[in-house]
Parts: sequence; C-alpha cells; structure tokens
Amino acid sequence: MADTAISVRNVTKYFTVHTESRSTVKERFVRGGSLGKHTFKALDNVSFDIPRGSTFGLVGHNGSGKSTMLKILAGVYRATEGRVKVDGRVSALLELGAGFHGELTGRENVYLNGAILGLSKKEINYRIDKIIEFADIGDFIDAPVKIYSSGMTVRLGFAVAVTLDPEILIVDEIIAVGDEDFQRKCFDYLFDLRKKGTTIALVTHSLGLASQLCDGAVWLDGGKARMSGEVNAVIDGYLSQVNKIEFQRRETAGAVPAADAKFASRQGSGEVRVSGVEILTGDARPTPFAYTGESHILRIYVECGKAVSNVEVGLGFITEGGVFLAGPNSVASSELRYSFSPGKGYIDYRLDPLDILPGNYYITTALTDSGHTYDYADRETSLIVRAKETVREPGLMRMHGHWSELTEQGK
Repeated sequence: MADTAISVRNVTKYFTVHTESRSTVKERFVRGGSLGKHTFKALDNVSFDIPRGSTFGLVGHNGSGKSTMLKILAGVYRATEGRVKVDGRVSALLELGAGFHGELTGRENVYLNGAILGLSKKEINYRIDKIIEFADIGDFIDAPVKIYSSGMTVRLGFAVAVTLDPEILIVDEIIAVGDEDFQRKCFDYLFDLRKKGTTIALVTHSLGLASQLCDGAVWLDGGKARMSGEVNAVIDGYLSQVNKIEFQRRETAGAVPAADAKFASRQGSGEVRVSGVEILTGDARPTPFAYTGESHILRIYVECGKAVSNVEVGLGFITEGGVFLAGPNSVASSELRYSFSPGKGYIDYRLDPLDILPGNYYITTALTDSGHTYDYADRETSLIVRAKETVREPGLMRMHGHWSELTEQGK
C-alpha cells in the first residue's frame, strides 16, 4: 500500500429489493402481503487500484455501479464480498446539503453540517468567514435553508466540505450542479488539491472533464469492470462500445442502411455523414504532412442520403494524449450553416497559417443542428505536423505575440 491510496479487490455488492410492499392494514387486507423480494447485484467482482496522489475517474452509463462504488470507498456502504483498503484521511462530496435542516439558517446549518463532518465549534469559527465567502450566497446566509434554491443549497454544502484538508477526496457528479461561477470554483478547488498531492476519486459523465482531470480510470458496465488503466485508453474503449450499441440500435430500427456499415462506430442519426478528410497544401495539392506555420486546407467530404438543412460543421484537433487543442465550427467562425441534398460533396476549412507545432494529432468531425447530431467521427483522421526548420519554442501551439524592450522602473 506504500504507493497505493485505495485498493479494491473482487468487490461485489448486493442490495435487497422488495418487489412491492403493503404499508397499511387496508392494503394488506385488499391486496395481501408483500409480493416478495429479490437481490440486485450492483457490483460484480470489481478490482482496481488508485495510486497515491493521482486523480482517478469512474466512467460508465447510468446504473453501472459508479456511485455505489464511491459510497463503498467513502465508507457509506460495506462490500458484500471482497475487500477495500483505503490508506488516508477521507472526505466525501456525495450528496451535498443532504444533512441541512430546513428551519435553520444557512449559518446555523454550517455549524450543524460541520459537526457532522467532525469539526469542533472552534474549528468552524476559524473557518466560518472562508465558508461564507466561498458559498457566495449573500444575505441568504442568515435566511432559513428551506427557501434556498437547490443550487444555493449545493453551494453552501460544498463550501463546508472544502474547508476540510483531505488526503483522499471522494467526489460524485456534484460539479454538474450549480451555475457557471460555482462550477469554476469546483474545478479550481479540484486542481488545487491535485497540486497538493491529494488522491481524488470521482464520478463524472463528462468524458472531456475526465480526460482533462484524471490520470487513470475504470469503466464500469452492469456492475462489472470492463476496463481499467490510463484514462484516455479507458475512455476510448467506453466510447467505442457506446457507438457500437447506438449503431446496432439504429440498424435494428431501420434508421441506418446496411450499406452504411463503414460508419458503424459513428454517433448520429446518419442522414448526412463525413466520408473522409483530406489534408491539402494552401494551393490545394495533396500532402502527406502538414507543415507548421504554412497555409493548409482540410477538405471535408460528405455523403448525404436524405436532404437536411441548417447543419453546423465542426472540427476538433486533439493530441495523441487526448488534449483538446481547438474546436472551430462553421457557425462560430463564419456564421455558416449548410444545406445538403442527396449525393456527395465537400467543404473546405482553410488554416492560414497552421499554428500547431510538430507532432502527431487527430481530427474529429461533427455535423450537428441545434443539439441534434447527424454525424460524429471521433479522431478518425490523423494529422501529422512537421516543421521545415528547427522549432525554437516548446509546446503544442504557436502564440502570436510581441516582446517589448526593457522598461526600467524607479529611475
């Protein structure tokens, strides 16, 4: 356990589910007693390790066992079978505000919730100003919690929880709740903890956030660990499975013609698809490489089976490590939406110049309309960027800036 903060070995968790119960004498007389009960296996022989000081994600669809596993790690549940070893002081951010009393004010609930978390009154007095500032709910701090919005309740609960100094932090999907300002505070807090070497285990449905924040991950599916390891490898495996399931569902429903088998791994309804992306020089000649600092054209070929309009075309530039560099789209860049008729065609996106530094990258393409996805091809196109001269600036992108002369002060 020297370098392992959390070790999960062969963990299985059963819940007893009552099919239906009769809560009153009348119901029991008319309908009879309980119809019975059965056991539900929420987790099935799950194993993984979380290295000390790392951030670890639990990904998967709803009902896959992620939150159950978090609650076992936090000590809320006990595993039915298997063992869990947690080496360090744990703080859990699961259901924030669940312990608040509606008749008490926010300030009074800070003391109540702090006591539940194990803080003394002296410790809470020391932290109270920081808590109120972080919650940022203004004069509502002295109003009864029962009149709070759900977002205000979560803000206050989070503000209390972050005053602890955990060695291990267990986080459920709480950062999906609240306004933009609150979410930024959550992210800043998590990044600060990472810098301090805190071990973080979190559940999130945002795969972009998981890729950005986590070092490793486990993919849970139907209570079983389908894959565990480096975060981007796990996310790729999960997305591949989700895409295959969607394709099979649409094929069964007749939404995807059998001839579209080459798009089997794609997301989207499929009326129009990206059939390929070609990398050209600035004067439209094919090239095996793109060169940093020079003009290039990305030619996006499309195949349309049914006329559609109002389509937004988007691109994503992604490193081999999963870092999202940029996501230009036709609406944000040029206020362009496209109409497609049955047949084939292409759209050009000009990079003038290409300011990605040398390396191997991927291109993602998307065809959407107001939230509806026609096609989403995730990292199907490779983009190899080379340089014609020595690159003297490190990093992934070239910045366009200018250095001034030295201005001396105090003379």
